[in-house]
Amino acid sequence: MISVFFVTVRGVFRDRVFHGILMTSLVFLAIPAVSTLSMRQVTELATTLSLSLISFILLLLAVFLGGTSIWRDIERRYIFSVAGLPLSRSSYVLGKFAGISGFVLLVALVLGSISFAIVWYAQGVYPPSRPVLWHVFFLAVVFDAMKYILLVALSFLFSSVSTSFFLPVFGTISAFLVGSATQQVFDYIHSPTGQALSAVLRQIASALYYVLPNFAAFDLKVNAIYAIPVSGHGVLLTLGYFFVYTAAILFLATHSFARRELQ
Repeated sequence: MISVFFVTVRGVFRDRVFHGILMTSLVFLAIPAVSTLSMRQVTELATTLSLSLISFILLLLAVFLGGTSIWRDIERRYIFSVAGLPLSRSSYVLGKFAGISGFVLLVALVLGSISFAIVWYAQGVYPPSRPVLWHVFFLAVVFDAMKYILLVALSFLFSSVSTSFFLPVFGTISAFLVGSATQQVFDYIHSPTGQALSAVLRQIASALYYVLPNFAAFDLKVNAIYAIPVSGHGVLLTLGYFFVYTAAILFLATHSFARRELQ
């Protein structure tokens, strides 16, 4: 599995998709200038733009690297070379996942460091009304990376049962859109307005809330932007949710890929 991990990481660095996404990070250079357009909330705008750009780049990595990794090995028939090695299919899937997830985390930390420099500069030139909580800023970056690592796990689940390029990529995009809205739907059906819906519909929506991923739990951008402290209990719950849900998805992915017939 370790050898698959290192091969995956080396492959990502040579991937043209990664090179194209890397060019997107050049937008960071424009953030200090754009932030000055807001005369009263320069630091807040710099934080917003930095975290949003990190999230966008990680989303692209999760979709186009996670969604095509296994499919590409099968399409180029690399998988048959791996099948001849003393390596189980489960180890292959977990090694690929660890490689891409580690790369996503590395990119998040590098871009987070760049964002730290940008926000630190904006804070020094245009002092905000509330000082930046740097530990919350760091948590926002790390939790964003965790969110997209979970999305990578979902992309591997789609890849383990798909024979085409479309399901892993578009399934991953759909999972991201649905997972980003589950918390809002849950809050709505439990609000006074949502009580007007039928009881069956509300029960179905509640059941789906616990089955589908909840990416909103990983979003700490508002806390980082407006220096709102984060609950330690909430952080621990989100960490537990991440590990349990990711482990469950990887179990399904490895089980499905182990039973799959490769042609």
